[in-house]
Amino acid sequence: MGALDAPVADTHREQLLDPDVALVARTRQGDEAAFQLLYDRYFRRVYSFLDRRLGNRADVEETVQEVFINVFSSIDGFRGEAPFAAWVFGITRRTLAARFKRKRHPMVPMPDGETEGSEWASRYVEGDPLAAYEFREQLDRLDHAMREKLSDEQRRLITLHHLENKTIQDIAVTLRKSEDAVKSNLYRARKLLLAR
Repeated sequence: MGALDAPVADTHREQLLDPDVALVARTRQGDEAAFQLLYDRYFRRVYSFLDRRLGNRADVEETVQEVFINVFSSIDGFRGEAPFAAWVFGITRRTLAARFKRKRHPMVPMPDGETEGSEWASRYVEGDPLAAYEFREQLDRLDHAMREKLSDEQRRLITLHHLENKTIQDIAVTLRKSEDAVKSNLYRARKLLLAR
């Protein structure tokens, strides 16, 4: 065997040991179907892992989506030194730990009526003009991203799940779709919003 054959043999050996390696390589090349396969392969295991630790369905669903966003955004960091499953669960544990460390901000109810988002923001960030400005800017960017990047269905999913606090199961019943379809579409919508 020549020196040029060694990397090919090593890659083939890695794929035999961990079949996810080929899907990771395709994902790195921008193959969304490959990432969808990885998502489908690990979704239930990650969900079960988080469900045992969080117990609250809405928190579990949100954290699962965070995990897969983190997996996707750091897939180039997978070096294959351990099985892909171990790498995914390392990210899962770190995402969960970050969730517990995250400082919870008090929730302020949105006012009824015709108040624009930027007016509403300035009311609740009084005393700190920089914070009010940054909040308005962030709100405007998010609003623009929702209008420009998301389909009508994705906007509806984000609204139902994140603004109206509906569970995935309730959304699936409302939209007459499977829970997996809702989760997948919600994941894609979040990914688009994070890319802004």
